[in-house]
Amino acid sequence: MTKILILYYSRNGTTEKMAYQIALGVESLEGVDAVIRTVPEISSVCEQTENSIPEKGAPFATLDDLKSCHGLALGSPTHFGNMAGALKHFIDQTTGLWFSAALSGKPAGVFTSSSAMHSGHESTLLSMMLPLIHHGMLIMSVPCNEIALKETNTGGTPYGPSHLSTAHDLSSDEKSICRALGHRLAQTSVALKNIS
Repeated sequence: MTKILILYYSRNGTTEKMAYQIALGVESLEGVDAVIRTVPEISSVCEQTENSIPEKGAPFATLDDLKSCHGLALGSPTHFGNMAGALKHFIDQTTGLWFSAALSGKPAGVFTSSSAMHSGHESTLLSMMLPLIHHGMLIMSVPCNEIALKETNTGGTPYGPSHLSTAHDLSSDEKSICRALGHRLAQTSVALKNIS
């Protein structure tokens, strides 16, 4: 079974909704499983995290989840044009995976949501790619022939799915863009797994 890890942080639930739409795209391909994980909040006064088991929602991610996946979708709300601190804290703990090249050659994509139109959707997506590039991952964009990407008047970018959370729930175009990224990650992961 090919496993795509969908790793996200969500404060108010919108990024989580996007993660589940990406999972639908991933699992539209037979033999591919979406593994959904989140990260704990971090304290505002120190880097101590919450309990090891979340009260609700997806389980917290481990480094083994990253190591064993065949592809990755990484999602975060936009915080000042960058990923949220809780997700960055988790990513900063992956140095051991970098030393062993455990993620090198695996496909990855990114997604974000924001509560303001000009808060930095695209800069967040681009900044989330940087640690993935350092890990040697293969960055997947939203396919340029995705019709919803051309027709959306809400969220969605070539760099990855995005959503403006104060305006509405996920639009049909935003859902399609999320599913398109998930499907592309699944296809690419299967192809790479079959040639290795």
